[in-house]
Amino acid sequence: MRGYLLYFMLIILVIGCTLPFTNNVPELNRKIMNIAHRGASGYAPENTFAAFDKAIEMRVDYIEIDTQMTKDHQLVVIHDSKVDRTTNGTGYVKDFTLKELKTLDAGSWYDIVFEHERIPTLIEVIESYGNKVGLLIEIKNPLLYPGIEKKFADIMNPYLIPENTLDIKVQSFNIKTIENIKKFLPTINAGIIINRLISYRDLLIIAKSSDFINMYKYYISGHIVLQAHQLGLKIYAWTINDLKNLKYLLDLGIDGAIVDYPEIIHSLYPTT
Repeated sequence: MRGYLLYFMLIILVIGCTLPFTNNVPELNRKIMNIAHRGASGYAPENTFAAFDKAIEMRVDYIEIDTQMTKDHQLVVIHDSKVDRTTNGTGYVKDFTLKELKTLDAGSWYDIVFEHERIPTLIEVIESYGNKVGLLIEIKNPLLYPGIEKKFADIMNPYLIPENTLDIKVQSFNIKTIENIKKFLPTINAGIIINRLISYRDLLIIAKSSDFINMYKYYISGHIVLQAHQLGLKIYAWTINDLKNLKYLLDLGIDGAIVDYPEIIHSLYPTT
């Protein structure tokens, strides 16, 4: 009998070692942040008022937006370094003045009903939506725009005073950009976007200047989530548009998901 018991215990141990690591987080007992990717970009042209309005309508927690700098040093909300894909114009954002960019149609590429959409400025987005929803702002292509960190800080300063209740986060692929922004804005919630496998040593470096990591979904593991949380880092995943992936990552313990279709997250919490 004793031999059978030891054999049974050995089988259980082997099975336990081969199971995938998770944080064992019950998927419906822990609500994650619903972050609309460039607004509700599954329903309206990305990074436009139409997409932001739809995201508000769909009760998201945050709107994720991208910002770049014009020829006359204005920060505008657009994803690509060139205007070609999402407007009827051609060329680099940095080669346009704000006035010139405002003449471009930023909606017809998605659907003719959005032909009146224009490229917003960062200030316009903050003023229009900052009191309605959290904003997750990505600094795009910082190497193309010398001084963009200081320009961003100058814009953000009035909105980060203690009596202001706006919920604003900033992120970038470039860790130096986040380090520079933190020098100008020590209290802002900031994070690094990651599109590769990372080590614990990477996380230690990131944690010196960041409050969260925003990681491509296929590089997230239970170990990474656990290590990030141990270092005080939140972890978000991008971009998730199917329920199977969302449930898997939720079980690993992610804190937020960036989605084109916000209803996918609401479907997990039918009572809220």
